[in-house]
Amino acid sequence: MHTMKKLIVLLLTFISVGAFSQTTAPKFSNEFLSIGVGARALGMSNSYVTTVNDVTAGYWNPAGLMEVKKDFQLSLMHAEYFAGIANYDYGAFAAKIDSVSTFGFSLIRFGVDDIPNTTQLIDADGNIDYDRISSFSVADYAFLFSYARKSKIEGLNYGVNVKIIYRQVGDFAQAWGFGLDAGLQYKVKTFKFALMARDVTSTFNAWSFSLDQATLDVFALTGNEIPTNSLEVTLPKFILGASKSFKISNKFNAITEINFDLSTDGKRNVLITGDPISIDPHVGAEVGYDGLVFLRLGVGNFQKTTDILDNDKISYQPNFGIGVKFKGIAIDYALSDIGDQSEALYSNVFSIRFDINKKVNK
Repeated sequence: MHTMKKLIVLLLTFISVGAFSQTTAPKFSNEFLSIGVGARALGMSNSYVTTVNDVTAGYWNPAGLMEVKKDFQLSLMHAEYFAGIANYDYGAFAAKIDSVSTFGFSLIRFGVDDIPNTTQLIDADGNIDYDRISSFSVADYAFLFSYARKSKIEGLNYGVNVKIIYRQVGDFAQAWGFGLDAGLQYKVKTFKFALMARDVTSTFNAWSFSLDQATLDVFALTGNEIPTNSLEVTLPKFILGASKSFKISNKFNAITEINFDLSTDGKRNVLITGDPISIDPHVGAEVGYDGLVFLRLGVGNFQKTTDILDNDKISYQPNFGIGVKFKGIAIDYALSDIGDQSEALYSNVFSIRFDINKKVNK
């Protein structure tokens, strides 16, 4: 009980820091890190901080890496958004250090490639020359180094992430960022509870711009703002989770989970709106047959909207997923998107995971 009181005080302290800082930090900074990884989690509407028990815990909750049962795990995922315009790729590796600790590494890339650069379309004589069109990419990268450890308290695991961010806009701009995440998982019989603190100390991105004189002239003539070197801050987000596992029969098992995302960057259009703290709930469930086949459902992204008759209503986003697991290989599929309500933007997400054990010499 004394330990839980300390954790509650620590959580309230971090939320207070975020609330104090939100007036100078932008919303949705590093938002590509809020999409989620792994088709299993996406099928459950990202309700996953307590359930996660594999290599993807490096993203969802590093404490979950202690649930990795094999010596090594490898996971890969690819998804496309906005009719294939944006590519979202993820890869992760986890290795057990010993019986009480695990290490993980995750790499995330979200990018749009082959963007036409028309700043040099018109030559010095005022003629349009399509050969002067080049292309560039806009990409966000995240490198997560994770460490998890089993505590001396029965059922309690904890973990941390060291997070390095690199964002690039062609040759025009780049940013480097650094931040920390911290997570807890606590298991009591068939219940699990979790706390995930993302960007717990705030994450800082330092932007630098390198525009040539010709591009600066085009920006000036077209009324565009000339960017300057700056510092972007991502404020903390706290995710509280609770889940319960069920044994339906000898062959069927189920898990249900609910999460509450507490953002500290000001008022957001979510179910429980506040300033500076808004709360975004989402729920998910998974039913498995004999540890081989899985069905997943989830509901999230609750928002307050107005219809054509100017009536207020609550919108939501359902997600769906399936998975199969056989001889150390798990293949998962999810039908999901990144938050827009348009069905046209739903994406087919696939991920694969490999469980690897060291060879034992006889």
